[in-house]
Amino acid sequence: MDNKKDIFDIFIIGGGINGVAIARDAAGRGMSVILAEKGDLASETSSKSTNLIHGGLRYLEYFDFKLVRNALQEREVLLQNMPHIAKQLRLILPISPDMRFESETPAGRLLGIFMPWLKGKRPGWIIRIGLWLYDHLGGNSKFPSTTSIKLQNTKEGNPLKSKYKKAYEYSDGWVHDARMVVLMASDAVKRGAKILTRNKVESLQRENSVWKIDTEQGRFYAKSIVNASGPWVEKIMCQTTNQKSKVHVRLVRGSHIITKKLFDHEKAYLLQGSDCRIIFAIPYEREFTLIGTTEVPHENADIEPECSNQEIEYLCKFASDYFEANIAPDDVIMTFSGVRPLYDDGAKSSTAATRDYLLNLNNDGAPILNVFGGKITTHRILAEEVLNKLSKYLTIGASWTKFSPLPGGEFKLTERETHFARLLADYPFLNETWAQRLFCSYGLDAWKVLGNACNIDDLGENFGADLTAREIDYLRANEFAKTSEDILWRRSQLGLRINKKAAQSIDIYMKIEK
Repeated sequence: MDNKKDIFDIFIIGGGINGVAIARDAAGRGMSVILAEKGDLASETSSKSTNLIHGGLRYLEYFDFKLVRNALQEREVLLQNMPHIAKQLRLILPISPDMRFESETPAGRLLGIFMPWLKGKRPGWIIRIGLWLYDHLGGNSKFPSTTSIKLQNTKEGNPLKSKYKKAYEYSDGWVHDARMVVLMASDAVKRGAKILTRNKVESLQRENSVWKIDTEQGRFYAKSIVNASGPWVEKIMCQTTNQKSKVHVRLVRGSHIITKKLFDHEKAYLLQGSDCRIIFAIPYEREFTLIGTTEVPHENADIEPECSNQEIEYLCKFASDYFEANIAPDDVIMTFSGVRPLYDDGAKSSTAATRDYLLNLNNDGAPILNVFGGKITTHRILAEEVLNKLSKYLTIGASWTKFSPLPGGEFKLTERETHFARLLADYPFLNETWAQRLFCSYGLDAWKVLGNACNIDDLGENFGADLTAREIDYLRANEFAKTSEDILWRRSQLGLRINKKAAQSIDIYMKIEK
């Protein structure tokens, strides 16, 4: 495209959660929107999370009540709007007398003044106060409240070392992070947005009141730009547009390890370390446990993040301090790492750095808005705030996303089992595990994936783990999938079960013109 008559309202850089949320919201308000992503959707930070939609319990120690309240309220909205790919999750927080506050937190300093005998310790009663706040800060919640449990001879306590006698059990949410991004992008397209993956932005230039944007797939013009490129936000802002700013991004690598299943129930664990950090141990893909995350400074966004041997050892030791089973590096099946683009608020450590976002607007001519930071949980309200800021320059309709489900999620959470039973009845050749995967990925759109199939043969070649040609065709046509990696590691987590040879067969199949 090189027709200046075709001027988009907004050009968005970045196909992670924030960029796609902005594209969907803007398209739903009747705006002309185009989004460019240099790789696949959610191929960086937004597919490398701990899969939690949560308020951030530990942020209470920093007295960041606004962030926690907003995130807790959004937790409710997200579960309502994506009941197929999100769910409530109960977490077990074992209590240990050795747990300590990080000394630089406001809560730690305050207790040091008024209760010096604690010497930085984080006793159970302080944790209970924090959990009470967590239960109530977001207002009336549909999530179950905190309870206290004794761990001896319970399914929650059996995997833990015997020294842990008591725990608190509280609620948060789980979501398939990359599928959330992809479904949001699919909905944005249905509402008129243009989503271009594998399309790196090469240059940006203001021409009077319009931006000229050159990309690998052509030239585009737009009245405004939103730079939601995550780890690259500052680089694009400073180098591509020659802007100078006092706002900076802080790159932090978060690494996770995956092991065989460590416990036989569907609750997760929040574990407190002697270094004042926390990690999670979460049930993962039926047969595995996800453990993470680390927080390590990452110097350059262009360097692919990888979980180091030191991080693997750290997570193994951290988890082994709690679980009866000793977890060694040899027990790690795989690792993954993502770079979190935190807004640099000048905090001394990565742990203390804010998880809130900052929107930096430059209006020296056609406006460009740069997104620093943010959390998966708060992507929707971030998108609304972005559009509110751009409303000074563009005609923008009313907000609408709070009560609008993602594709496949047009049902109430209480109806989930009914729809799942109907899926099994309509396609009796599915086994329960296969049907569960399809429903938890596509929701009501599972019927679109399976179509008029009457038996397994109607679905075409099975590439392993019940991934069929019919499903691959659907993902190519509706979910921007172009390679086996897109399908096996972002549209699903079937890469844990499908070998490299099968992945090569998928790539060969996907090159066949349809």
